[in-house]
Amino acid sequence: MVTNNDVLDAVVKKAKTWLSDVYDQQTRDEVKRMLEAEDKSELIDSFYRDLEFGTGGLRGIMGAGSNRMNIYTVGAATQGLSNYLKKVFAGLDQIKVAIAYDCRNNSRLFSEKSAEIFAANGIKVYLFEDLRPTPEMSFVIRELGCQSGIILTASHNPKEYNGYKAYWEDGSQIVGPHDVNIIDEVQRVKAEDIRFEGNRELIEIIGDEIDQKFLAKVKTVSLAPEIVKKHKDLKIVYTPIHGTGVKLIPAALRAFGFENIFNVPEQDVVSGDFPTVVSPNPEEPAAMDMAMKKGYEVDADVVLASDPDADRIGVAVRNEKGEFIIINGNQTALLFIYYIITRMKESNAFKGNEFIVKTIVTTEKIAEIAQKNGIDYYDVYTGFKYIAEIIRELEGQKKYIGGGEESFGFMPADFVRDKDAVSACALMAEIAAWAKDQGKTLFELLQDIYLEYGYSKEKMKYIVRPGKTGADEIQQMMVNFRTNPPKTLGGSPLKIVKDYADLTERNLLTGETKKINQKITSDVMQFFTEDGTKISVRPSGTEPKIKFYFEVAGELTSRNDFEQVERLAEQKIDSIMQELDL
Repeated sequence: MVTNNDVLDAVVKKAKTWLSDVYDQQTRDEVKRMLEAEDKSELIDSFYRDLEFGTGGLRGIMGAGSNRMNIYTVGAATQGLSNYLKKVFAGLDQIKVAIAYDCRNNSRLFSEKSAEIFAANGIKVYLFEDLRPTPEMSFVIRELGCQSGIILTASHNPKEYNGYKAYWEDGSQIVGPHDVNIIDEVQRVKAEDIRFEGNRELIEIIGDEIDQKFLAKVKTVSLAPEIVKKHKDLKIVYTPIHGTGVKLIPAALRAFGFENIFNVPEQDVVSGDFPTVVSPNPEEPAAMDMAMKKGYEVDADVVLASDPDADRIGVAVRNEKGEFIIINGNQTALLFIYYIITRMKESNAFKGNEFIVKTIVTTEKIAEIAQKNGIDYYDVYTGFKYIAEIIRELEGQKKYIGGGEESFGFMPADFVRDKDAVSACALMAEIAAWAKDQGKTLFELLQDIYLEYGYSKEKMKYIVRPGKTGADEIQQMMVNFRTNPPKTLGGSPLKIVKDYADLTERNLLTGETKKINQKITSDVMQFFTEDGTKISVRPSGTEPKIKFYFEVAGELTSRNDFEQVERLAEQKIDSIMQELDL
């Protein structure tokens, strides 16, 4: 049996290796402080494990330690990736990678250190001159014929975090078997193995020329340029929430033809401290408060936001009372999919080989829209790398027309292979113009989708459990769900249980068991009831959280009934949360 003393002894032994001359003085001083502190919780959290690639890559709190983001953990990741690239692409005369970074504190430092490490390993580096969005990072890999790429970002996490997203030659975040193989390489790297001094002649700075090529591609996402031209004065408020979208998203909106774009000056300030928000996440209502306030001031039609690395999109629309409300990621994806399919049908653009992709925790309404319109759809695990994997497998056979997930991510086209707020913001503004052309708001358009395809209400709740004790607690919660699943939810008997840990789907009514069609396992549980309720439970791959995704069905027969149907659905979700003691 492992005791707390065993854990502490192992951590202390590991931390003391960081006092050697291999590490810089600042790092040694920080480790020494933690070792000498009476409370050892910070020391344990900093060293009890090594950062690993999850669904979003390498991500953690900045600081000294093997479980922290610093030049040594970033350096080990880059050295390990370099070693792997040299094995896989040994036949190439020149291996090439691209590097971008966001507004985070230390992002530029980490990106420059990484560039030098790649160069020291004989790898050609294209390094952006300044901060750039994640989707542009994905784009540039294929544009410049790179074998890999990285971006230094912690996406929407609080300011204490930074991260390292690694990409493969198709512009997608890395999937198996490469992800596991790279982890193996990284784990073999010792601090003394990291080649920090590079041949700077192998580092090429890139910038505006790539921006223009990227924006030209973004413009091709437009499905109704004539309607945009008609409503070019649509009032759009946009905020980058201190991040990388500040330059390219307004430029993308202008490229589409919109001329009436209002910014939020306080949040145009690029800062890793995110001075106007607690969390720079457009999923959090407080992060969009200032933009919605500006929306009221200018009488905006739509309010748009992006997170620090500009891959997630936040959308606020006016409800029936004229109030701005933030629509959730499921609703955003619904609007995109509905619009893309409807516009392509109107213009007779369908060839019969189109498909869309969603993640398993995203609303089932997307699947219903696809099925009713004869469009193929695929369910994948959380993470756009799995959406990109489907695109890669179907390349040359089928045409990708859109894909998204509930956590405010959408990818309208496959020239990017990750979620893309640059293209998505421009396309959402176009949808607003399209709705306005029909005398509707975006809110009314969403209601129309529910009237046509049926109503659903989604909600996500997460529980944060930081550190090793938190990780153990989350693991035990998943064990409990597997051994003691609920018998009813919201008064409806449980019908289907899906366990992606062993890819088993059980029908509790018939006793039938079948295999789930996924290539790999994942620590996810799903429960489906007879009345259409769906609950997914998933520990986060990038944060100390366990996430619960709720979806309940309802019946909407008139826009006038929307508020009541919405309220009943919310009450049902709340009662299910109480049943699950959340």
